[in-house]
Amino acid sequence: MIDLHSHTTASDGQHSPAELLSLAASAGVTALAVTDHDTVAGLGEAAEAAKAHGVELVPGIELSAFVLKREVHILGHFVRPDYPELASYDARLRVEREQRMEQMVEQMRKLGFPVRMEDVRAIAGNAQLGRPHLARFLVERGWCLDVKEAFDRFLGAGKPAWVERFKLDGEDAIALIHRAGGAATLAHPGSSKVERHEIRMLVQAGLDGMESLHSDHNPSVMEKYQKFAKEFELVPTGGSDFHGEQVTPGKRPGDSTTPPENFARLRARAASQSARRS
Repeated sequence: MIDLHSHTTASDGQHSPAELLSLAASAGVTALAVTDHDTVAGLGEAAEAAKAHGVELVPGIELSAFVLKREVHILGHFVRPDYPELASYDARLRVEREQRMEQMVEQMRKLGFPVRMEDVRAIAGNAQLGRPHLARFLVERGWCLDVKEAFDRFLGAGKPAWVERFKLDGEDAIALIHRAGGAATLAHPGSSKVERHEIRMLVQAGLDGMESLHSDHNPSVMEKYQKFAKEFELVPTGGSDFHGEQVTPGKRPGDSTTPPENFARLRARAASQSARRS
């Protein structure tokens, strides 16, 4: 099984990179992409664990970006973890996320919930601060039933504790992934409700693949985006988007997978990006 979307404690996942690789191997995953949000910090540990478990690690990242006014997530597969620009982007986002979280915590306090920054940091550990960490704290305190409710009530766009974030253009996200030697794939287009004209814009910017086989897509949504992938000559990919049982209940590594022939096509796309920059 080839799972091209997963997260660790380096961003908003529940499990360390080593724990994630162990879980993936136990589930029968033979190739796993670790695609933490806006960081490659977990890839070193993941690489060591992958060797120990006999799993092929696909070094990756998930960049939050925008096309027109819609937020989209762009997966980078086969990126070079030591590419300097990825580290500098990580550092920039850490500062921005810290400032944003301070504002969100203050918003929650104004709503009557005694949240402190140290509470959220305790959940996040060394990871970049993100809304899921605050959501998990709200769940731990019993103020929300689960992470989804925390987003629906407080943390989603337009909700009472929402704070605008730094906006990376989709074209720039794709270009960064290409400079790092990777292939750029549109993550969970159905969940993000991405439409044809927005996909076309990303394709014009160099998009390589589309995660049409995401674990949250029902059969009709999969079919819709499979057709778009064929129309725009994008590589269809699949991934579980596994964050851990506490973060995304019901998901397991390998829940959605990428066919081997598509995996080979995506690898070739990444190789062509590396060749252009060598």
